[in-house]
Amino acid sequence: MDGRVQSAEVNMKCLHCQGEMARGFAPFHVDRSGCHVVLDRVSAWICGQCGEAYFEEPEVDAIQDLIRSVEQNAKKLAATG
Repeated sequence: MDGRVQSAEVNMKCLHCQGEMARGFAPFHVDRSGCHVVLDRVSAWICGQCGEAYFEEPEVDAIQDLIRSVEQNAKKLAATG
C-alpha cells in the first residue's frame, strides 16, 4: 500500500473556494516547444463549487512524461527542418 487515503475516505476542500471536491475528469492543456498538447479527460479531483481541478501524483507523473516526450520529439523535428 502506498499510504494514500482512498477517495471514498477523503473529505477534500478546494483551496480556492473551500467547496467540496469529488472524483471526476478534467481537461488538461499546455503549450511547449511550439506544440499544443490537449488531454480531454484526465482523472482528477473537481470542485463542485468553482470547478477547479486537482490532479494526483500518478496523473501528474504521466502528464510530465508525455510533455518530456513531446519536447524531445519537437527538438528532433526542428533539427531536421
